[in-house]
This record gives sequence, structure tokens and C-alpha cells, in this order.
Amino acid sequence: MRSSDNVDDRESAGPAGRGLGGGVKLGGVGLIVVVAISYFLGLNPLDVLDSLQGGAPPAAPTQSVPPPTASGPAARDEGKEFIVHILGDTEDTWKKLFAQMGREYRPPQLVLFRGAVQSACGTASSAVGPFYCSSDSRVYLDRSFFEDLARRFKAPGEFARAYVIAHEIGHHVQKQLGITEKMAQQRAHAGEAQGNALSVLVELQADCFAGVWGYFARQRNLLDPGDVESGLGAAAAIGDDRLQRQSRGHVSPESFTHGSSAQRVRWFRTGLEAGDVRRCDTFTTARP
Repeated sequence: MRSSDNVDDRESAGPAGRGLGGGVKLGGVGLIVVVAISYFLGLNPLDVLDSLQGGAPPAAPTQSVPPPTASGPAARDEGKEFIVHILGDTEDTWKKLFAQMGREYRPPQLVLFRGAVQSACGTASSAVGPFYCSSDSRVYLDRSFFEDLARRFKAPGEFARAYVIAHEIGHHVQKQLGITEKMAQQRAHAGEAQGNALSVLVELQADCFAGVWGYFARQRNLLDPGDVESGLGAAAAIGDDRLQRQSRGHVSPESFTHGSSAQRVRWFRTGLEAGDVRRCDTFTTARP
């Protein structure tokens, strides 16, 4: 795979200070993103929102990446190399697909951070998990999430990590296609239940787009035996129903923001088996 040049490595900078942004802006899409990613990690959204506004932060995931040493040659960071190569491959894949649609794909930057980060969407801690900020066209990732993915969500493996990256890139694809803006306009005039339902459709489409990338990766023999199962396992592990059952002990479908495990697996599999962007229209299907 080709290495991407669009990685902004801020890990060595450490956590972003609170003074940089005064907390995440909690209106509109920003609020939906924070609440959605709270469920992504099985946290109480109110605790996360309080943390991002300056209150006591929820327990952050254990950092899996040690700080760099002051002396000696830099050790090879295979985890970072993996991310750079996956990002590069998504760029090559979507560039070709956009060209087939008569469009130009402008790749996002991927920001690696540790602890907390400042984005155009506000200051966020690693507790909110990986996220895409449409205001600055960047994906934000604290690599400690991959440790949680394997340990807490029982979804280990390289393709499970690749799925997470490809899902966030899927949100950038949505922005490039004008879907993000259209959905934001609809959510601005929707009630809570309808807004949650729209958010689910957006997330499921990003899952499908991740699957489309996976289809072409498999066509190029980049996947090893068991990789597909690893990706499907990751999609199932972060379904709203499973996360709510783990954190609350019960499930409230009306509060779903990402979709159930079955929905996420189905749409990821749709993209993975079809490799066709047109098959990822979650908004007009009778059965999302």
C-alpha cells in the first residue's frame, strides 16, 4: 500500500489545553457527533458533554503508545505505519471512484493525537473516540482506541482497525458528495427522534462506504484470511444496541445514533460485497 502524506502527527505534543477552545461547541452537528461517539465507547453522553464543557472528565482509555524517548534512534512504529498505509489506500480507492463519477476527490487529513485535541469542531478528549470534523475536513484518532477495540469490544485484528479508519473516511466522502450538508439541514428542522434516525442513516452509509473500500482492497489481494470476519466483528461490536446493553443494561432504539449491530454489519457487508457506491443509499431504502 502507498503511504499517505496527509497525516498530522500531534502525539508528541500531548493533550491539548483547555484554553485552546473553551470546550466543544455543543450546537447542531457538534452535539450529535459528541453524543454519537459517546455511545461508540459505551459512555454516558452527559458525562462526556460535561467533560468537554470543563467539568470532571470521564475516565479516558489507557494510552497504548508510550511517549518518545529523548535519546537513541527512533524505533519503527508499525502501528503508525499501518495507519499511514491504510489512509493512503483509501485515498487511491476514492480518487478512482470519484473520477468514475466525474468528480475530484480531495483527501482529508488524519490527525493523530494523545489525550485531547483541538479541532474546528472544538476541543475533544480521547474519550469521545475517533471522529470526523466536517468543519476542517479532518479525521481525529487517538490510537489508544484500538486497544479498547480489541480489549473492551472484543474486536481485535488489523482489519478491525482499518474498518474504523475507513468508516471515518466514509464521512469525508459524504461531505465531498454533499450528503453531510444536506443531512445537517434536515436535522436542523427535526425533532430529537427524527434527528437520531437521520444520524443512524448517515452512520450506516459511512459503514457501507467503508465496505466499498474493503471490496477493492480484497480485489487487490490485500486482505488476509480472517480479515473480513475481523471487520464484521468490529461493526457488530459497536452497534448501539450492544453498547447500550453493556452500559445501561437495557436498549432504547429511539435513542440510537449509529444503528444496531445487525444494521452496521449488514451495511458494511453490502459495501464489501458490492463495491458499488450506489448500493450505499441508506436514505431511500425501506429497510435501513
